[in-house]
Amino acid sequence: MEKQELKNKVEEPTSAYGSYTYADYLTWQMEEMVELIKGKVFKQAAAPRRIHQDVSGKIFNMLYNFLERQPCKIYAAPFDVRLPGKSKKHEDIDTVVQPDICVVCDPDKLDELGCIGAPDLVVEILSPGNNKKELQNKYEVYEESGVKEYWVIHPNECTLLIYTLVKEKYIASRLFTIGDIVKSNAVAGFELDLTEVFENLQH
Repeated sequence: MEKQELKNKVEEPTSAYGSYTYADYLTWQMEEMVELIKGKVFKQAAAPRRIHQDVSGKIFNMLYNFLERQPCKIYAAPFDVRLPGKSKKHEDIDTVVQPDICVVCDPDKLDELGCIGAPDLVVEILSPGNNKKELQNKYEVYEESGVKEYWVIHPNECTLLIYTLVKEKYIASRLFTIGDIVKSNAVAGFELDLTEVFENLQH
């Protein structure tokens, strides 16, 4: 397949092009980051905003320091997380996402390609243009695949919403903001001071 032909397909991901798998994904040579959700291609429109990166960096550092002497591992995008359905074969996997931050506590889920299976914790930081993907498309696949905890952060509004998996369904927390200290159920003992996360952010 010609590179320009593939580029056009990725720019216009519609059902007319059929459903893609991880086997297809591995053949793509794209400059921009793409994700595959239930066989459909989603391309990142632009590089994340600076405020997105500021918040991501703070949370990553806090989690990294907390986990430094623990078996759980933390990763930041770009990092492929494959969410298999009926099997772990490349040609059977139709969802490959790149969470802003994820924590994986089961070493059997890690291989040279990234993570195969649900991380314990996923953190997604909203950016202009990706809200629907994070709040609808990814919510569904994270819930279905068994991600124990899904954090959605709105950096412009300085808020955090936590979805916790209970009996295979997500239960939403209240909306947390500056002044709150939140505790993770998926990463036992970890607490996040949102004042530290959101202070000194310039919108």
